[in-house]
Amino acid sequence: MEKNLGCAPETTNESVVHVLSPENCDIDILDNGRTISDFIDNKIKELGSVDKADPFYVANLDSIYERHLRWLTNLPRVKPFYAVKCNNTAAVLRMMSALDIGFDCATKGEIQQVLSLGVTPDRIINAHTTKPLSHIKYARAHGVDMMTFDSEEELQKISLCHAKAKLVLRIAVDDTKSLRRLNLKFGAKLVSVGKLLERAGELGLEVIGVSFHVGSKCTGSLAFKQAIADARRVFDIANSLGIQMSLLDIGGGFSAIEDFYLKFEEFSEVINGALDELFPSDSGVQIIAEPGRYYVEAAFTLAANVFARRVISDDVEEHSDGEENNPGRTMMYYINDGAYGSLSCLANFIAHAKVEPYLYRAVESSEQRYRSTIWGPTCDSFDKVTDDFWIPECHVGDWLLVDNMGAYSVSLATDFNGFERAHIYLVVTAETWHALNLSHTYNIIQ
Repeated sequence: MEKNLGCAPETTNESVVHVLSPENCDIDILDNGRTISDFIDNKIKELGSVDKADPFYVANLDSIYERHLRWLTNLPRVKPFYAVKCNNTAAVLRMMSALDIGFDCATKGEIQQVLSLGVTPDRIINAHTTKPLSHIKYARAHGVDMMTFDSEEELQKISLCHAKAKLVLRIAVDDTKSLRRLNLKFGAKLVSVGKLLERAGELGLEVIGVSFHVGSKCTGSLAFKQAIADARRVFDIANSLGIQMSLLDIGGGFSAIEDFYLKFEEFSEVINGALDELFPSDSGVQIIAEPGRYYVEAAFTLAANVFARRVISDDVEEHSDGEENNPGRTMMYYINDGAYGSLSCLANFIAHAKVEPYLYRAVESSEQRYRSTIWGPTCDSFDKVTDDFWIPECHVGDWLLVDNMGAYSVSLATDFNGFERAHIYLVVTAETWHALNLSHTYNIIQ
C-alpha cells in the first residue's frame, strides 16, 4: 500500500496523515514493494484523470539518506553542513535535520528558514563573506555566531554588529580544476592572511578557523590536497600570532553521480590522507564541509509533459538502411518546463549542464530514433532544453523524465511567462521512514 502524507493540516482520515510544512508538498510512504516508478505512473494517471498535465518532481528521501551513509563511511572525520542554497525545499531541510547535518546558510532568509524548522543556531554557519549589515544583526539576534569573512571591510562590519561572532577566514585556493570557479569572487589571498588576522585582533574579534571552496563540481582530487595544505599554512601563521584556531571548513564541490560517481571515493581518500597528515585527529581541530549538490542532486526526478510538436523534415532518403538513428527526419517538441523553470541549470551551469530527457513509457530497442530539439514552454527562444538529441518519436500528451534534478533547480526556478513551477512530491520507503522516525521529524498530526 502506498501511504500519502499530505502537508495541508485541514483534514485527516485513516489512510492520510498530514505534515505541518510551509510548502505545498506530499510525502508518500512506499511499502509492500511499491517503487518510485509505480508512484510516477500513478501520478501521471491521476493527473490525466482530471485533465491536468502540470510538471512535477519526485524527490526520493531514501537517496539523501543513502548519500549520508556514504559520506559517513568515506569521510568519517568531516561533519557536513548542507548548503541550503542548493535546494531549500523545507521537506529536504527537515531530512537533513533528522540526519543531524549542520547547515550552511548564506543569508538572513536561509537562517530564518532553517531556524523555523527547529534547528538550533549552533548547527548553522553563516557562510557568506559579504553580508549586509541587517543579516549580520539578524544572525546575532538569533544566536548564529559562526560566520565567514575574507576582507578587512567585512571585519569592520562584524565588529559593529556581532562582536562576539566566531569567525572563519575564507581563503582563495586553486579552483582551476572545477567546472564553476568561485575564487575570483571570494577568498583572501595567502599574502593578506597575516594582516587580516592582526586586524581581527585589533578589533577584539575571535577567529576560530579557516575555510575554502575548490569550486563547484571539482574534477581533480589534488585540488583538495593543495587547499588543505594552504589552510595548514594559515593555521601556522595564526599560531605565530598567538591565535589558536580549532576549525577547518573544506567547503563543497562534491558530486556523486554519473562520471563523478567513483570519484567521490577517490576524493575522500585524498582528503583523508591530507587531513591525517596536516590536521591529525589528535590536533583538536574540528573538520566540517559544505556539500549541497552531493546530497540532493540524484534525489529529484523531473516529469514534464509534451504539449506541442512540429515535424521539421520528413524526407527519408530512399537508400536509408533502417538504422536506429534516422537522419532524414527532424522533430521539435515543446514541454511544460524549461530553462526558466526547473531546468534553469541550462543557463546558470552551462559548463556542466547535462540534460537527457527520456520517455516515460516502454521503448523497444529497435524503435526508430529521430534528431530532436526540445523546447521549454515560454515565448523566449533562449528557452531550449536540448537539441541534436536522438529520441524515439514523441506525441502530444507524452511525458518526459529528467533524472538528477535536485541541485540548483527548485531554488532557481521562476514563474516567467506565467508558467507555474513544478510541484514537488516526496517519497520514502517504509524502512527509512521508521528507521529515522520521520513521523516526528515532519511533525505528523495523526
